Amino acid sequence: MGDMEKLILDEPVEEGVKTYSRKHGRKHKGYFQLPWYFAGGIVLFWALLFIAVVKPLFYRLPEPLTVEDAPKGGFIAERAQANLYDFEAIGTKVVGSDENEHKTVQFLLKELNLIKDNIQEDLFDMEIDLQQAYGAYVKWNLVNMYQGIQNVVVKLTPKGTTSENYILVNSHFDSQPTSPSTGDDGHMVVSILEVLRVISSSRKSFEHPIVFLINGSEENSLQASHGFIAYHKWAKNCKAVINLDAAGSGGRELMFQSGPNYPWLVKIYKDGAKHYFSTTMAEEIFQTGLVPSYTDFDIFVEYGNLIGLDIGQCINGFVYHTKYDRIDVIPRAALQNTGDNLLGLVQTLSNATELRDLSANPTGNTIFFDVLGLYLISYSADVGVKLNYAAAAAAIILIYISLLRIAEKSSVSSEQILSTFILVLVVQLIAFVLALALPLLVAYGLDKYGFSLSYFATPSLLIGLYICPSLLGLTLPSYIYLKLANTVCFAQQVQLALHGHAAVLSILCIAINYYGLRTTYVITWTLAFYVIPLAFNLLTTLHDRGYSWTGILKIVQVAPFMYNSYLFYCFIVILTPMMGRFGVDTNPDLIIGALTALGTILSMGFLILLVNMSRRSGFVLIGLLAATAAGVYIASSTDIGFPYRPKTNVQRVPYLQVRRVFYEYDGTVSKDESGYLFNVQDRRGLTPLLKSNVDLTGLVNMTSDCAKYMMCGMPLYDHRWVEAMETTMWLPRKNPVWTPAEPILKQLNKTVLADGKTVQMEFELETSDHTSIFIHPNEDVIISDWSFLKEYLTTNSPPYHIYYSFGIDNTPLRFRIVLKKADGDFTVPLFQLGISTHYMHVKGDDESIRFANSIPDYAVSIQWPAMYKKYIF
Repeated sequence: MGDMEKLILDEPVEEGVKTYSRKHGRKHKGYFQLPWYFAGGIVLFWALLFIAVVKPLFYRLPEPLTVEDAPKGGFIAERAQANLYDFEAIGTKVVGSDENEHKTVQFLLKELNLIKDNIQEDLFDMEIDLQQAYGAYVKWNLVNMYQGIQNVVVKLTPKGTTSENYILVNSHFDSQPTSPSTGDDGHMVVSILEVLRVISSSRKSFEHPIVFLINGSEENSLQASHGFIAYHKWAKNCKAVINLDAAGSGGRELMFQSGPNYPWLVKIYKDGAKHYFSTTMAEEIFQTGLVPSYTDFDIFVEYGNLIGLDIGQCINGFVYHTKYDRIDVIPRAALQNTGDNLLGLVQTLSNATELRDLSANPTGNTIFFDVLGLYLISYSADVGVKLNYAAAAAAIILIYISLLRIAEKSSVSSEQILSTFILVLVVQLIAFVLALALPLLVAYGLDKYGFSLSYFATPSLLIGLYICPSLLGLTLPSYIYLKLANTVCFAQQVQLALHGHAAVLSILCIAINYYGLRTTYVITWTLAFYVIPLAFNLLTTLHDRGYSWTGILKIVQVAPFMYNSYLFYCFIVILTPMMGRFGVDTNPDLIIGALTALGTILSMGFLILLVNMSRRSGFVLIGLLAATAAGVYIASSTDIGFPYRPKTNVQRVPYLQVRRVFYEYDGTVSKDESGYLFNVQDRRGLTPLLKSNVDLTGLVNMTSDCAKYMMCGMPLYDHRWVEAMETTMWLPRKNPVWTPAEPILKQLNKTVLADGKTVQMEFELETSDHTSIFIHPNEDVIISDWSFLKEYLTTNSPPYHIYYSFGIDNTPLRFRIVLKKADGDFTVPLFQLGISTHYMHVKGDDESIRFANSIPDYAVSIQWPAMYKKYIF
């Protein structure tokens, strides 16, 4: 213990402002402050704690097992990795391609039959089924229609079981056009294979049959999962699902959705998983739509009424859906982490007594979160509401008691202390607002001048850009106030400042809890770890002895600092790559800035105020301001602030090689032109490419075409392209774009029905495996029926969108449209029909390949030929 600490502990402040240190402290209006180095030491200590403890725990992975460990009965990462090498070697696996429909299916069937040859035949029956699914459903304001989509399905049944309630374990094997899908979702596919291998060869039986679904069309608007849950013979018995997906590669997998409304599933996760990584906050963020991704879990819940757990890879999302999603970014230990968890979850859920009768189980939401990956805490949302209010109330009550105690020990009236605290509360409210506003101001300014996403490849810039401004906002108001205040001794003034911060958090806790967010738990536990040392100090003399009250406070604050910094670091790691595909309309820096600021407030809100105990606390403020200025300078004026890096932090450049042809009512061609249609993915748009060697001469936005033509007159790919169509960019080219085929539309018949005001038209379409059909009736025409889903007509308005794809069955599509027209004149134009065909298995013609090759290596092109034909009937 140092001399200063001995002095503080041994010499209590007994007479308010009359007693102060004569050794190391500094007299200032009747109180003392600590040496100058104390302030910097506070900041340095907590920074080192994050670097040395929190960050390593976040990235911690288990030791991978090898084949020599197989007799132990655990998940063998070495075998899973061998399967993953073979999976990656197949290449891209776009629905409808030979790689997806034949090579990958054959690979899976081969592995499954090898597993079947080694099962414990006296304990289990194993059935393998290859499903070809046909169907349609409405989602994202369009009809999703599929034909010949393939699912590889396995059922493992313990002999002698009487259970007719199955558990479902799902992942997918298809990919985006340029990705080998090693992480998304090969990682999960091989994990399923290994878990099936371990369970079926062990002597441990279970109660409920297990269905393993490896579906062949998730990237196509989740079609294969719908094909299974709506039409497969085993689907009706599936009651709970473990869904496995990915938006990253090579780290721990996050459990980000549970239920819905079945709290016992969180207990299954707690009992079954070995390496926890989960939080209610992730569930609530995902369900707001902030994350630009969807999973099969939504289909199982919406169309199958299933409950379960949604689990996904989420770290290193920079490679997600790109050609860099390869095995070299997936350490074997990551497979072990997933395998350990999945094996435990399947074994636990397949023996769950709750599955015997789902209606007999309690319902409701759950609050759950892992503590640094070491432990999982969970409790019901109802209990959470009570805890939230209790923590806020306890904080307010203890603060009030502390104020009375300060008044008593300082020989100051309680009324004067209370009025002083009201001023302190206003100061801390200002501090809270500044701690949020200053980072957002930096985010707004950088974006305004074209420097958004500067932290994309250099996350350490977040320290200067957002953490330091937030700390500055937290500290500056109290620094100014403490320079002016002299009601009580300085140590007690600092204590009042911390009380003010706690009161602000209490008010916020009550408000958010009333609103109904379960994420309120983060504030609740932050408050709890302030209430605990405050109660201890009040029960002892430490509360009244100079800075002695800070000792227990700093010790206890280790817990909320570590948890809150871990939690918000988690979301920054997950969401930063997603900002690179968040679109051009939203400033992503505001999202990352707000998250960073909230994490800073909750992690350091109490601790940073302690710098005021130092006689040179102003130096800390100057340092924070200097760090902010340096961060802004680096982000805006150096190459470090350029967001993109080759291979590791690429800019996504999705575009289509387009040829569009417009046919008039008489069959003549009114437009036939080619070019490249860009769907801008991030806030910087095409500006970096404009500054490179890519020839973008003639680039225009699509505003005028979108106003003039149905669906902008372009072969928009899916719902995401439709949602972003008005921000797309068009680069014309002289030579026609080559496509390996063209859509062929035949009008089979046109029949006027008996009422004279209705006509039925039938068509046959020979097209690619990825096609969108757009239909827009004229103003005096109504589509009353068609061969697509009729329910869509009643819930949506024109133009209508049918997203159609096929897997192994390329039979031409036949469809009919029934139209009503009040005057019964069907000799005039009735409607427009657009056919948007995509050829995702080819690279394109030589000119397109040269253009793609001109894109700099810090960007990755995601592109393919497409053709659009517009007809008038």
